[in-house]
Amino acid sequence: MGQRPSSSDDERALPPARGEAAPLGTAGDAGPARSGPRGAAAGPLLPGVGAAAALTLGGGRKEACAGDLVIAGLTRMSSCDWPGRLVATVFLQGCPWRCTYCHNHAILDPRAPGQVPWREVRELLTRRAGLLDGVVFSGGEPTRQTALADAMREVRDRGFGVGLHTGGAYPRKLEALLPLVDWIGFDVKAPRHLYRAITRVGGETTAADQAFASLRMVLDSGVDVQVRTTVDPTVLSDDDVRALTATLHDLGVADHVLQEVRPDGTTTEYQQALAATRHPS
Repeated sequence: MGQRPSSSDDERALPPARGEAAPLGTAGDAGPARSGPRGAAAGPLLPGVGAAAALTLGGGRKEACAGDLVIAGLTRMSSCDWPGRLVATVFLQGCPWRCTYCHNHAILDPRAPGQVPWREVRELLTRRAGLLDGVVFSGGEPTRQTALADAMREVRDRGFGVGLHTGGAYPRKLEALLPLVDWIGFDVKAPRHLYRAITRVGGETTAADQAFASLRMVLDSGVDVQVRTTVDPTVLSDDDVRALTATLHDLGVADHVLQEVRPDGTTTEYQQALAATRHPS
């Protein structure tokens, strides 16, 4: 549905995260209540967290290792991050979008240091082999981190399934990850013409072009996917939601879940705007 943008992986012009640290939860999205990353406020870089490890490839090229992941938080056991599966959820730092209803402000800034070393995830998987079905990589926008591929490979090699929460902000990066993923929770924010009103970055259709190009690739790949939309009533009308549902159906989406926005941890400005839609004067 939309052509692939030439600058989809460029976040140099994006603003830093705004607002104070807030309670954290889902993948840059408001969804079912769950425990999310804790202690994600910026602080000294922990030993082994986002360290400059690398795999040396042919020709002297280097590929980021799992130990390079900048991890904002870890939920050691979750039953709601991958439908029907019991998983550990790894929340990765950084996101290129600044969605209206986001309650993960502390993990938006890609410059912030990690709070959980990858070795802690590795140790958890060793202890819970046979108890957990898989690992879900969430965020933030997890696909922005180049070390994600190596982390996914390690999880698969240990016999666990790999899940991914993404909004599709980086189509080229997502395409490379698809062979390593068993399930995707894909966030579609809005109809194309309203994307910027929610993501609040880029040109008029930049985020929409990225998201729908990514969604098309996911659908074509055959990877199991659930498409979710958090309904922001400050932007979306009932007609907008119906139009989006119809568009997704036409694209071949079989599983589309509507989620109610939660004010927890959002900005004061957004909480006021949301309250005005629910209790108009």
